[in-house]
Amino acid sequence: MSKEILLVVDVVSNEKDLEKEVIFEALELALEAATVKKSGSNINARVVIDRDTGDYETFRCWEVVALDDEVVALENPEIEITLEAAKKSHPNIEVGEMVQEPIESVAFGRISAQAAKQVIIQKVREAERRKVVEAYKDRTGELITGVVKRLERGGILLDLGGNVEALVSREDMIPRESFRVGDRVKGFLKEVRSETRGPQLFISRSAPELIKVLFQLEVPEIGDGIIEIVEAARDPGSRAKIAVRSLDPRLDPIGSCVGMRGSRVQAVSNELAGERVDIILWDENMAQFVINAMSPAEISSIVVDEDTHSMELAVAKDNLSQAIGRGGQNVRLASELTGWELNVVDAEAAEQESEVEAEKTKQLFVAQLDVDEDIAEILVEVGFNSVEEIAYVPMNEMLEIDAFDKDLVEQLRNRAKDAVLISAIATEEKIESREPDEDLLNMVGMDKELAHDLAKKDIVSMNDLAELAIDDLLVFSGVDEARAGTLIMTAREPWFAEDAGE
Repeated sequence: MSKEILLVVDVVSNEKDLEKEVIFEALELALEAATVKKSGSNINARVVIDRDTGDYETFRCWEVVALDDEVVALENPEIEITLEAAKKSHPNIEVGEMVQEPIESVAFGRISAQAAKQVIIQKVREAERRKVVEAYKDRTGELITGVVKRLERGGILLDLGGNVEALVSREDMIPRESFRVGDRVKGFLKEVRSETRGPQLFISRSAPELIKVLFQLEVPEIGDGIIEIVEAARDPGSRAKIAVRSLDPRLDPIGSCVGMRGSRVQAVSNELAGERVDIILWDENMAQFVINAMSPAEISSIVVDEDTHSMELAVAKDNLSQAIGRGGQNVRLASELTGWELNVVDAEAAEQESEVEAEKTKQLFVAQLDVDEDIAEILVEVGFNSVEEIAYVPMNEMLEIDAFDKDLVEQLRNRAKDAVLISAIATEEKIESREPDEDLLNMVGMDKELAHDLAKKDIVSMNDLAELAIDDLLVFSGVDEARAGTLIMTAREPWFAEDAGE
């Protein structure tokens, strides 16, 4: 029997390329199961195989438990023993430890071998899956090549060799792309997961990272670190944009990626089902980078809004459709590539709108600063959009304007501050003179004096009051907390009525 066990371990270990320890553990579990079955009861058995000789011993085990006043009998006497009974043979034993005694071992014959078969198979599968995860867990992000093994409704299953499989899900495939069993497929290893069943390697053909690793394969300068792909954006199977830069100023990154007669970019395109690739020069100036990313469209002007992280791109009318692209594809890919929200507008219409806004601002300066149109026009041309900006901009910045001297700048700043002050007073007076709406005046619990006080704080309707918190109302008025809560709940009653009606 011992020789037969060692023979089984050697054969299975060699066939499945597994450590012998895994097979020994599987055989021990199988013999334990056979021992329990032979006993006819639910005992706890333990089998230990000598790794050198193949001999094995079998033990019956009990867990040591403590009984208290509430529990006076063992729940599972076949696998449990009281601490008192265990101490008779093992004086130093503690609760939670195991007591074991040798019993007759079952023979490792045909029945035991059959019982071991399923355990061994399961152990082998688990070990093989662990080996796959260990082998690929550090390869996430790499280009993986496999052969189509099976077509499934949810995607395709690839054979990577060595009994290793990977899944390309339907979501990770290029739209309208079809494969046949036996086709060679390249993909981006995006995830390695430990799963009890099914594939553990997940590959994508639609991820932007795939185009990066494909170019790295085709362009030696990228692999050498001379050229870098900074960003990539894809509409899988249709069009892609990649932003490149060269760390060697003597090297043209776009030309290197295109290759002689377009050979390099064409090889990548062919691998991606004919996906057209635009190669864009990366620029640290974001506005210039956006202009490059909108290629082949030509940008007439660009307005950057740092606050909203967006840019408005003016394009000539006859170039507008090209800038936007079919279904908005060009501007969408450029936005993904640069990380900015891009809005494409008609240059002529934008210019007209800009002229109208500039004229309004100029007339505002003429009226509020009491200056002639020439000075107002200069203020608009250098970028001032409001009187507040002129009032508080540092003097040295205004002195940089060629046509302005110190006296003129001081006059403009003083007039601007006066205008801002007058505007603030007028706004305050307007609020002070506001009358409360009828619904606030007639609201249950409201008095005329409080309604007018609230109107001076720009709270003129029941809806305005309903939007306040109790603390806000306490600040705006002299009412106590209880009345403030009652007033606000009364003001919110129409809201509850609307919800109930819905």
